[in-house]
Amino acid sequence: MAEEILVNVTPHETRVALVENGVLQEVVVERSRKRGLVGNIYLGRISRVLPGMGAAFLDIGLERTAFLHVSDVNHSRPSEGANSADVPIEELLHEGQDLLVQVAKDPLGTKGARLTTFLTIASRYLVFLPHATSLGISQRIENESERQRLRDLLYELAPNLKPQCNEEAEAPAVLSDRPQTPPSPPSNSQRNLGGYIARTAAESADIEELRNDMLFLNRLWESISERIRGARSPSLIYADLNLVLRTLRDSSSTNAEKIRIDSKETYEKVVEFAQQFTPELLPRIEHYLGERPIFDLYSTEDEIQRALHRRVDLKSGGHLVIDQTEAMTTIDVNTGGFVGNRNLEETIFKTNLEAAHAIARQLRLRNLGGIIIVDFIDMSGEDHPRLVLRALEKSLERDQSRFTVSEVTSLGLVQLTRKRTRESLEHVLCEPCPTCAGRGSVKSAESVCYEILREILREARQFEAQKLLVVAAQSVVDLLLEDESTSVVELEEFIGIPIRFQVESAYTQEQYDIVLQ
Repeated sequence: MAEEILVNVTPHETRVALVENGVLQEVVVERSRKRGLVGNIYLGRISRVLPGMGAAFLDIGLERTAFLHVSDVNHSRPSEGANSADVPIEELLHEGQDLLVQVAKDPLGTKGARLTTFLTIASRYLVFLPHATSLGISQRIENESERQRLRDLLYELAPNLKPQCNEEAEAPAVLSDRPQTPPSPPSNSQRNLGGYIARTAAESADIEELRNDMLFLNRLWESISERIRGARSPSLIYADLNLVLRTLRDSSSTNAEKIRIDSKETYEKVVEFAQQFTPELLPRIEHYLGERPIFDLYSTEDEIQRALHRRVDLKSGGHLVIDQTEAMTTIDVNTGGFVGNRNLEETIFKTNLEAAHAIARQLRLRNLGGIIIVDFIDMSGEDHPRLVLRALEKSLERDQSRFTVSEVTSLGLVQLTRKRTRESLEHVLCEPCPTCAGRGSVKSAESVCYEILREILREARQFEAQKLLVVAAQSVVDLLLEDESTSVVELEEFIGIPIRFQVESAYTQEQYDIVLQ
């Protein structure tokens, strides 16, 4: 399957889109003011311990305190088999205690970040577990002979470690710049630092590549340990890579044929990074110089806008209705205008099959996670529910997030869960609507502001004008003239046209016009 990665970089926002066969499958947005926290390591201070919840809240220097469940507290020595969830949290932690933690989930909605004390640090091929003494292989490597080959290589490099009982598919990753000097074999002291998991990218890797990664991870952990010794809580000990470099790191095992980047500065950084870590991707990385904005390719911008709508139209004439709530996401399947050709049961079956493929794509595109309930159209045939469920599972296999799918219930519902580590696309781009008291949502003033800046650039390239007038709502104009004034000045210098702003009180926050003068 042909894959392309499109990277749109502006001073205030970075967007990465994954396109398969010309169809947008995933999009990730990271803003300079709200960078993702997953993989970051903090030295936090416990502010509250709640025995009734089996949890603690930690101050790690963020706006909201972060959440740590007792099951995520690493207290056992390697020789012990006790589960921390079996021990009361008040026996493990106390208020005012300093604790080294890693962010497992970004803050979602009104909830703070989810933390763990089971630290993981990743390089290209290996994940390092500082507090473990085991070896494991990614579950995504299915070939048993390859799994055994990797086990043998890891045992040769770290003979003192033992097999890991439950091998994880992947782990939260942290990666820094690799030393330029040629690595030497790990010493005995380095081999005893912790455990390792071979990542999916390690498939077909040779022993020298694994040895280099092992040495790099050991050195990285030693540098982190030095920072820990001199740190005072709350403080950030280690930060993960930015979105573009994370994408490149995780693309080493994908089939991406092209990685197009519209920023020269970012392109140069990516090439430098790839030369060190993913040299096989170098021929695929290109600097996009097209006249059209990069997200106009494959109608990516339009697809993002449609992903914010409740309704998703199917090619047959049916449609989905997707609603996010605090507790779960519900997806309703309807035949709509599809009347079929043979009989009612065949019409329902075809609609549900098409919906199963569309649902898998929408989960990735919108980054929907947690509990998801799908209400397929009721089917009377014995085989049809099983075939629809199989089609859904097969379509979800390309999803990098972990998921579980249940059987069809007696009510005709399908329950599934999808791991969520960051906000959904709607929560990133939109905010609760003040008019409807939170029952719906509109684009935030920040999102509209960035849309206007992109639209100005597009129109300046297409039309000749002496100056531009932007007519928008008060909140949008205020943001453009205050917080984004620097961006506006830079844009004026770039296009060589002055930009003026006018408030229109009758406009909603999402409405705006750009007038050529």
